[in-house]
Amino acid sequence: MNSSIIYILVFVQLWLFRLPCRESVCIPSERETLLKFKNNLNDPSNRLWSWNHNHTNCCHWYGVLCHNVTSHVLQLHLNSSPSTAFYRYYDGYDWEGYRGFQFGGEISPCLADLKHLNYLDLSANDFEGMAIPSFLGTMTSLTHLDLSYTGFIWKIPFQIGNLSNLVYLDLGSDFLEPLFAENLEWVSSMWKLEYLHLRNANLSKAFHWLHTLQSLPSLTHLYLSYCTLPHYNEPSLLNFSSLQTLHLSATIYSPAISFVPKWIFKLKKLVSLQFRGNEFPGPILGGIRNLTLLQNLDLFKNSFSSSIPDCLYGLHHLKFLNLMASNLHGTISDALGNLTSLVRLDLSYNQLQGTIPTSLGNLCNLRDINFSNLKLNQQVNELLEILAPCISHGLTNLAVENHIGAFKNIDMLHFYDNSIGGALPRSFGKLSSLRYLDLSTNKFSGNPFQRVVNEDDLANLTSLRGIDASGNNFTLKVGPNWLPNFQLSYLDVRSWKLGPSFPSWILSQNKLLYLDMSNTGIIDSIPTQMWEALSQDLYLNLSHNHIHGEIGTTLKNPISIDNTDLSSNHLCGKLPYLSSDVCRLDLSSNSFSESMHDFLCNNQDKPMRLEFLNLASNNLSGEIPDCWMNWTFLVDVNLQSNHFVGNLPQSMGSLAELQALQISNNTLSGIYPSSLKKNNQWISLDLGENYLSGTIPSWVGEKLLNVKILRLRSNSFAGHIPNEICQMSLLQVLDLAQNNLSGNILSCFSNLSAMTLKNQRRGDEYKNFLGLVTNIDLSSNRLLGEIPREITDLSGLNFLNLSHNQLIGPIPEGIGNMGSLQCIDFSRNQLSGEIPPTISHLSFLSMLDLSYNHLKGKIPTGTQLQTFEAFNFIGNNLCGPPLPINCSSNGKTHSYEGSDEHEVNWFFVGATIGFVVGFWMVIAPLLICRSWRYAYFHLLDHILEPYVNSVLGRKDFHIEHNIADEFLLIL
Repeated sequence: MNSSIIYILVFVQLWLFRLPCRESVCIPSERETLLKFKNNLNDPSNRLWSWNHNHTNCCHWYGVLCHNVTSHVLQLHLNSSPSTAFYRYYDGYDWEGYRGFQFGGEISPCLADLKHLNYLDLSANDFEGMAIPSFLGTMTSLTHLDLSYTGFIWKIPFQIGNLSNLVYLDLGSDFLEPLFAENLEWVSSMWKLEYLHLRNANLSKAFHWLHTLQSLPSLTHLYLSYCTLPHYNEPSLLNFSSLQTLHLSATIYSPAISFVPKWIFKLKKLVSLQFRGNEFPGPILGGIRNLTLLQNLDLFKNSFSSSIPDCLYGLHHLKFLNLMASNLHGTISDALGNLTSLVRLDLSYNQLQGTIPTSLGNLCNLRDINFSNLKLNQQVNELLEILAPCISHGLTNLAVENHIGAFKNIDMLHFYDNSIGGALPRSFGKLSSLRYLDLSTNKFSGNPFQRVVNEDDLANLTSLRGIDASGNNFTLKVGPNWLPNFQLSYLDVRSWKLGPSFPSWILSQNKLLYLDMSNTGIIDSIPTQMWEALSQDLYLNLSHNHIHGEIGTTLKNPISIDNTDLSSNHLCGKLPYLSSDVCRLDLSSNSFSESMHDFLCNNQDKPMRLEFLNLASNNLSGEIPDCWMNWTFLVDVNLQSNHFVGNLPQSMGSLAELQALQISNNTLSGIYPSSLKKNNQWISLDLGENYLSGTIPSWVGEKLLNVKILRLRSNSFAGHIPNEICQMSLLQVLDLAQNNLSGNILSCFSNLSAMTLKNQRRGDEYKNFLGLVTNIDLSSNRLLGEIPREITDLSGLNFLNLSHNQLIGPIPEGIGNMGSLQCIDFSRNQLSGEIPPTISHLSFLSMLDLSYNHLKGKIPTGTQLQTFEAFNFIGNNLCGPPLPINCSSNGKTHSYEGSDEHEVNWFFVGATIGFVVGFWMVIAPLLICRSWRYAYFHLLDHILEPYVNSVLGRKDFHIEHNIADEFLLIL
């Protein structure tokens, strides 16, 4: 009996051994089912070309996997996940190309006829607007179901709960239409479920979600990021006996909770915890010490407001630690060296300060370090000594120059925006495994020789793929025939010294996707070969050099680089042609001349994708061509400071996406351009410094309701200011100065609600200059009547200029309510009466000019007013400081007399304190954040340009970023 069993087992094994040689031939009925399924699908890229009657064996069809014995269809792999084929470095994924790759249409119920199907993956396809088919609940043989990112909406069908054999279920969705589940009871029957992904699901009604999920005995991976969860009570007992991965990033609790759920710290088998973007306040809880098996901890973007707790340094299995942007402060403890398993460490964008502990050198497995945007203040040689790990070859007493090369594991180093000083050691060239290096925006010093990078320093960096060392004033000194041993995809060396010749070695870097060589001292022409060598490049910035030549005539092919910035050079001749793929083009501040007709009208065969076009400050002339019909993607057009004549062409009205147009400082003429009436997307419109005439049409206020900046200064507009402008509730800058406008100032200006909101100086507003400054400038017109008292309702207004008009009457008593005012100019009018005492309440006031009116009486006492110069009050009948005229008790004036030299003048003490406080409340944020600083000076450029140009007699004044930086540093 036993021998018979042995013979049978041997026979079975021999038979199984032959199985791989047997070809699976699909079952005809299942082939027909698949063909019916295909007929209901959209397949724009024809990926299912093999699914037809000519290819009878469906087991060889795309995405189909059959059983190698029974030939039943077991698996369908029909996902459309984005791949690198659709990735573009600057813009991210090419979504238009990707959409042409996705399956769509409908999922036929015939799919349920595949009774042996155990694996179904339809992820990342386009079934937008459809509900998840309930018939899927009848396919009980399924063990793997992936419907993630398919566009399904509405409820998760409870019939899915019938799939009791499921091991893997992924219903994660995007942010547009989250799936909804009234409860999670349908999950409770899935005893075999190991992987559950419900990203972005609305579970706000699933009150027992935690109780239900913890009852699944096999669950090891749970993903609930971006879900909406109901409030719950902390469980006293927890049965997540197998859970290893938990993702709760950016979870929304309804109602909201303000604490880290403590039940998480009971999951002692957790290996991966992702808890990013929840913005929980308070410290990182000490309970995290219980998660001793953690290998991946991601707490990115929270609001912990604490130092890094010591218990975190006891998680010895950690390989990936991300504490980026979590509002951490204090210093980095020397206990960091205990985390010897770390492969990736990210502490960037916190308030951590001081020095990096020497124990970092113990972390011999590190591949990626990101300490960007901290407050480190070490010398670079100290850093490199720390980064020389595990000197395991018996080497002792080695200088940094010799032993940094032992740090062979590191492939990424990020030290962006710190205060790292000292000279750059040659030993960086010994990091042979380094792929990406970011040392940008630091304080490297040393004599000029110590800031030189030569060929030998780069010879061993054969793995290098990306360098960002911008803003450090290094000099690259290489021979004319030097060819690097690396191939870069990313290079940012702005503010280095590369010139005067164009660096020919860049022509060998034919894999570059991002290249910034701005402000590098190049005094040369662009080699024609560069455009061919950089054919794959997506970002090119050669601005702020002295590059010359006529690229419009030397280019063999149109410019095809997505984002091209050649501004602030000496390029001349005709404008170059563009391919339809370019998204951004900046050729401003050059010497391009002639008409822009060929540039604009030459390429009419297919739509141009250009979104941002800047041709400002050139010598372009003639009329603006009427060829804008093919440039329908344009969002921002800047043609200011050229020599254009005529009026705006009608085809500009076809630019339905256009939001910003700057065409100031030209010689345009005629009436207000009617072509602008067709577009309702306008945000910024600048027609200043031209020769436009006639009246400002009423439709400006009726149609352009989204406009935030309206600038018509220095034209010849006449007539009244139309009442309809008061309908532009989003308006933040209204500049009608230096025209021939007459009539009264509109009392309905109080309806400009964007000027009634006090700027809260939020960071996201500073990133856009539209959130920074509010301004009304009606100066140098022929306006009559009194200043309407309603204008004092504009409590968020920063700048108010009504000078050089014919205004009469008093200054409104409520002017003190305009608490955001920084600048007031009422000079050269016929205002009368006394200066309202409430004006002293304006603590942010930095400029006040009331000269040459008919004002009388005492200048009010306040913390700011006496700090202004006397000439701001002359031409009136005023007395009191800062005028050298004393006011008598009976109202008469007499000569100024000095006070006792030993007497403390508390008036001036108060004035000084007020000025200092007001000054630093404005300046301090600009010192801290460069993006705010640039935005602020960008708008000041807009406001100050006409005044400075009139004084200097020039048309090209503007504030450069480096000037803005230097100005703030001086302060």
